[in-house]
Amino acid sequence: MSKIGIIGGSGLYKIEGLEVIKYVDVKTPFGKPSDKFTLGKLGGKEVVFLPRHGLGHRISPSQINYRANIFGMKKLGVERVISVTACGSLREEMKPLDFVVVDQFVDRTNHGREMTFFDRGIVSHIVFSHPVCAALCANIYAAGKELNLNVHKSGTYINMEGPQFSTLAESKLYRSWGMDVIGMTNMAEARLCREAEICYATLACITDYDCWYPSHESVTLEMVMSNLQKNVENAKKIISKVIKDLDPARSCSCQDALKFAIVTDKKLIPAQTKKDLKLIIGKYVK
Repeated sequence: MSKIGIIGGSGLYKIEGLEVIKYVDVKTPFGKPSDKFTLGKLGGKEVVFLPRHGLGHRISPSQINYRANIFGMKKLGVERVISVTACGSLREEMKPLDFVVVDQFVDRTNHGREMTFFDRGIVSHIVFSHPVCAALCANIYAAGKELNLNVHKSGTYINMEGPQFSTLAESKLYRSWGMDVIGMTNMAEARLCREAEICYATLACITDYDCWYPSHESVTLEMVMSNLQKNVENAKKIISKVIKDLDPARSCSCQDALKFAIVTDKKLIPAQTKKDLKLIIGKYVK
């Protein structure tokens, strides 16, 4: 049976009701993941949980080993990842304590982090026009509505570098571009999950209006964390319902994302790269 991965962001370091089976250290060709993976059951389904910033929030967004995290999920048999993230709102109608099921991303990290598995003598160009799994996103949105929570069906997430919050000029610029929410982590996860043929969806928890909003000129960590703690419990309810209702079988195109994406002559792919990426490319490259 395929497993469902949950990546917990700020404030979400564990999930109540998760029947823990064991904690696992996973070795990857890309180094050490953020923390041990928690293997367990939730609603009768197999779940793999990982705190993105490590327990105790030790790792800055720019220093997270995204490749190791997603490779670890793949190694543990995960086929779907639900990523929970804190974010700021760039739209008045998207209020603090609301949720957004993100459907688009814009990157502003200036390649400040590694976002591909294909950089060691192998090239792949995945289709990424729609960077999240539509089916998984629909499940998350439906769960939020059934729980009578304020959930927005779609939104564009601009991924800033951090760890500092935006300047006022940046915040106004992103609004003029049509961005909806702002965060520091989820673009890398979306890219890597698509390369690994894992379904990916972001459940964004709005903590503040970012500094563009007149009464939010000074966004403080205290404000962000206070709102996030209020949202975390509802995020857990959404996740639990999604996992309970999710069809075990996948019918989306995420599972075949690499089918026509690898462009390197198979005879020229280094042997070590083939070995390291076997988990990801094995059904296409022997």
